[in-house]
Amino acid sequence: MGSPEQRVSVSLETRSYDIVIKPGLIDEIATRLQSITTTKHIGIVTDRHVARHYLRIVLTQCERAGFHPVPVVLSPGEKNKTLATVGKILDVLAKERFERKSLLMALGGGVVGDLTGFAAAIYQRGIPFVQVPTTLVAQVDSSVGGKTGVDHRLGKNLIGAFHQPKAVWIDPMLLRTLPKREWTAGLAEVIKYGIIADKAFFAYLERAMPSLLKLDSQAVMHIVKRSCEIKAQVVAEDEQESDRRRILNYGHTIGHALEALGGYRSLIHGEAVGIGLVLEADLARHQGYCDSETVDRIRSLVLAAGLSDRLTSRTSGKVWTAMQHDKKVSQGKVVGVWPESIGQVRIAPLERATFTEWFQTVSVGASGRSRRVKKE
Repeated sequence: MGSPEQRVSVSLETRSYDIVIKPGLIDEIATRLQSITTTKHIGIVTDRHVARHYLRIVLTQCERAGFHPVPVVLSPGEKNKTLATVGKILDVLAKERFERKSLLMALGGGVVGDLTGFAAAIYQRGIPFVQVPTTLVAQVDSSVGGKTGVDHRLGKNLIGAFHQPKAVWIDPMLLRTLPKREWTAGLAEVIKYGIIADKAFFAYLERAMPSLLKLDSQAVMHIVKRSCEIKAQVVAEDEQESDRRRILNYGHTIGHALEALGGYRSLIHGEAVGIGLVLEADLARHQGYCDSETVDRIRSLVLAAGLSDRLTSRTSGKVWTAMQHDKKVSQGKVVGVWPESIGQVRIAPLERATFTEWFQTVSVGASGRSRRVKKE
């Protein structure tokens, strides 16, 4: 990928920062650290999978530049996004005598980013951190915006804090070592941006999906930059999710419920969101917010990306209960994001009776064969 550096600004007054997108950026980490910090203490939080590919590269750079890097290598996977894992990071920081001006680096996917950001938010009441995302989900979504936290056994991301990074450094070439399943899952978040904010981008994805599945360098650069632009604009308008930022939750109301019901093992995040994109569009159609053509386009693009559009065999009661534990619930009501057309959504509460009625029409199972879901 020989593309030049691209920048996207996240404008948040004193908390503003740049997202830098550049192929080969992984080889410039130490130089970039020198431009944003005077500390020598750098904690590099990663997981075993990412460490195998990139930890030595970053450690060597930092040591040659005069930093004192401290690696913290975690077990991979959403199931480890817990307070106990944050405790392990904090133990290392305390033992190594990190101070308020010391800096953490999240080198990994969304789980590593959320854990690192949360540890940075609460260690000595807040220390700086940078994001170096290595997965598509992290590069286009979770590394931007300052939402950090961990899961609770009853729901995803129930414990956390807003803590903006000092910078987000994205190297699209890192995606070449991503397992195919992780790459495909990340496309769900990219598709989401077209649905919620940019019909032209959605149309581009419809045309370019074959190229994206081959990791075409120009197509990858384009979707990463455009996704970051949309996320940055929404975050700048509503940093702490009091109103407009909630549109970023499209696909996640049902998606998070499916993740939780699977114990964060059967579906990875993007796979659950992909199902959520389709089902929440169909639920919007059921409520009269959009037409069938909108649902069909969303379903077709999700399937073209290699994602599923089907529930596993779950009863409506279990899905609804899991949705009740989501952080987006307000005054006991599930608040959803519903497409009105491609590029336009609305935020509105969902009644259980409406959900249950719709659920009877949903097909389940990976085979694509329709059958009625058990009623509760």
